[in-house]
Amino acid sequence: MRALVAGPGAEGRFAEVPEPEPGPGQALVEVRHASVNFSDLRHMGRLPEGTVLGYDAAGVVLRAAEDGTGPREGARVAAFGAGAWAERAAFDTGSLAVVPDGVDLVRAAALPMAGLTALRSLRAAGPAPGSRVLVTGASGAVGRLTVQLAGRAGAHVIASVSRPERAERLAAGLGAPVDIVVGLDGVEPVDVVIETVGGPALVAAWALLKPGGNLQSVGWASGQPAVFPPNSTFSLGRARSLNSFGDVTAPADDLAHLLALVAADDVSLEIGLAGSWEDLDDAKAAQLGGSLTGKIVLAVGRTP
Repeated sequence: MRALVAGPGAEGRFAEVPEPEPGPGQALVEVRHASVNFSDLRHMGRLPEGTVLGYDAAGVVLRAAEDGTGPREGARVAAFGAGAWAERAAFDTGSLAVVPDGVDLVRAAALPMAGLTALRSLRAAGPAPGSRVLVTGASGAVGRLTVQLAGRAGAHVIASVSRPERAERLAAGLGAPVDIVVGLDGVEPVDVVIETVGGPALVAAWALLKPGGNLQSVGWASGQPAVFPPNSTFSLGRARSLNSFGDVTAPADDLAHLLALVAADDVSLEIGLAGSWEDLDDAKAAQLGGSLTGKIVLAVGRTP
């Protein structure tokens, strides 16, 4: 079968690879759409050459798991797991969720990594209703979903973006009241930070954290180092905490919950580019060049 694999350097290339052989607790999925995450592109060069790329997919179950778990044959599913950018992939049934009627596979493919990161980082931070929650990089896929989920939980959300045009686009797309700011100057102290930018933004966000507050570092889109001034990690009062985040284990239930929210129009997804996987190089240039907001979703093996 055909797949996109890690090539020399930091490039992806098409290759013929062996058909997947599902284990007892895995379903064989025909991948119809796959989404592109910033980390997929940035870390291509770290993978052994020939590794099938990607993590987010949506498609149809060709063969249900032998152990009887997971979705039935013919079910439309969203999937999270390594090797998603292929015509067919074997996914653990604990990484699959049935796509509700009314949700197309393009939106379903856009959801897994970004949605799980947003949902679980907020859960780990534990903001109470009325808490002040700062989301950096709020116009990105993770940031946008985090803003919406935090608002649904009753938080007072401050959404930080890098440029005025991104503030306007975010405000138009959310359809709900959120404090949108460009940069972090003038932001009052907060209880929780979901930080997706890294570098100087991480340092600035840490300085805004109240005693007892929690910062979840879930991304590093800037690619810049974070340099903390001397003594900036010390403060009087209850201890502040900074946590890394990357828990995507056993995502099926959370993925099903997120898909239900999308089906009910309780959260929205921004698709910045929908095209063919033949156009990966163009999608990569748009994503890494900063000219695109919203998820990239590519049709696999056919014209979208």
